[in-house]
Amino acid sequence: MSVATIAKQTGIVGGGGVGPSQTTSVRDREKLSLDFRETLAKASMPDAAPATALGENGAAALAGLKFSAHAVDRMKSRGISFSPDAMKGIENAVSRAASKGSRDTLVLTGDNALIVSVKNNTVVTVMDRAAMRENVFTNIDSTVVV
Repeated sequence: MSVATIAKQTGIVGGGGVGPSQTTSVRDREKLSLDFRETLAKASMPDAAPATALGENGAAALAGLKFSAHAVDRMKSRGISFSPDAMKGIENAVSRAASKGSRDTLVLTGDNALIVSVKNNTVVTVMDRAAMRENVFTNIDSTVVV
């Protein structure tokens, strides 16, 4: 099962306009995020039980890296998803940034950019190439290119 199929089944990708991101509560979005991560984990590791948990801010976590509700909303609204291999690369990038003492890092992977709080191990926001155009990234102390 592809990541795109999982994303569609769990509602992570979809068209614009008024949709779940505008009409659902924060708690519903957090559950949607957790459902997406659990489904992704099951598809990529069918024989292993996923290690998921809710962080103190309610963000979904899998294998240590969490996605804030805001990041999940941005992924949905921009139609962004990551393959299991891409997720490993992102997690590796965050680990490398942490080993250098970074607190907030910009991770560039393919046509996407992620702002990650290294301290909290949380993806704060996600954007595609169109959203990056003419954007200024502030309050980051490192950049990792995957």
